[in-house]
Amino acid sequence: MTAEVDSPSWATDVFRVLKNQEIRQVATVPDGGLSRILTLCEQDPETSVVTLTTEEEGVALLCGSWLGGRRAVLMMQSSGVGNCINMLSLPLNCRIPCLMFVTMRGEWGEFNPWQVPMGQATPAVLERMGAHVHRPRSADEIAPTLAAASHQVFNTGASAAVLVGQHIVGSKSFVSQEAP
Repeated sequence: MTAEVDSPSWATDVFRVLKNQEIRQVATVPDGGLSRILTLCEQDPETSVVTLTTEEEGVALLCGSWLGGRRAVLMMQSSGVGNCINMLSLPLNCRIPCLMFVTMRGEWGEFNPWQVPMGQATPAVLERMGAHVHRPRSADEIAPTLAAASHQVFNTGASAAVLVGQHIVGSKSFVSQEAP
């Protein structure tokens, strides 16, 4: 993992954006790259964190939240985007805001070949489903990018995704342990 993963600064900045944008529901299939943000959200009495069985449930939750007068965000890993493809037609056709925050896999330093295909396809898949894709280039750009995407989504009824690259989140590795 890179040093930026252990640093809470960008996660804290993302949490502030969620608060400033009045996002009160967070739908997620938890991921290590999201853990600090999710912890901050869980500790906030005004924010509800809903742990999903699968990511497409989050798209429905975002739509239901909007119809109920609340703003929400879907936080997931890039592998979960593949699970959302069909469901993304709901916010697109109904002009319901759909804000997604995605930690990427299958990119820089990836060790798991199963993560590569969806990681590589994620930006194009989201664009084909009508989402505006935003890619911050550094940890310092994450919060401003999320703020801009939130503003766009909640004011225009669009879908947008902020994709946080593996070079920022850090690559994962699993250390094998020798059998006794």
